[in-house]
Amino acid sequence: MVLFAEAGKDFVDFLFHCLALPVGTVISFLTNVGATGSLVSLYKSIENLNDIYLKPNQKEALCSNTSTSSCNYYVTDAPSAKCPYCGCSMSTKLSWFKGGYMKGVVTYMVMDDLVVKPMSTISCITLINKFNVWEIGDLEEKVTDFGMDECYNLRKVHLSATLEEKRIT
Repeated sequence: MVLFAEAGKDFVDFLFHCLALPVGTVISFLTNVGATGSLVSLYKSIENLNDIYLKPNQKEALCSNTSTSSCNYYVTDAPSAKCPYCGCSMSTKLSWFKGGYMKGVVTYMVMDDLVVKPMSTISCITLINKFNVWEIGDLEEKVTDFGMDECYNLRKVHLSATLEEKRIT
């Protein structure tokens, strides 16, 4: 049994980035109709995280019910130009954004249902109690690399589980 994964900013940024893709719109819709599952848990983690952990305006960007895919592919220096993707005016000023959603150097706990919380001693103790771990010596630490294959499998497994749970209910 896995209690939690200790994860840094980059991994949590990756998880939250999954919601910035058009699938984030689907997940927010599933959340609104009472669906459950790992991606819904991930979505709710963003809603529940205190703003001190997120860069400015990132909660709104990730939890928006509108698709973020239109008008985001092209940049121009001609303010009267139309977007070749959607036809909208490209007169919006852009700000430089250094990648990622999370602030600073904080370690996070990622549970197997993709709930994300800032890691703290109390959170660890609470989780150990929740799973009735009586012998600390029974716990084992494993270091795991997370690459493209793991990324693909994580997305595939959790999206399938979320959609299957919605189909059953």
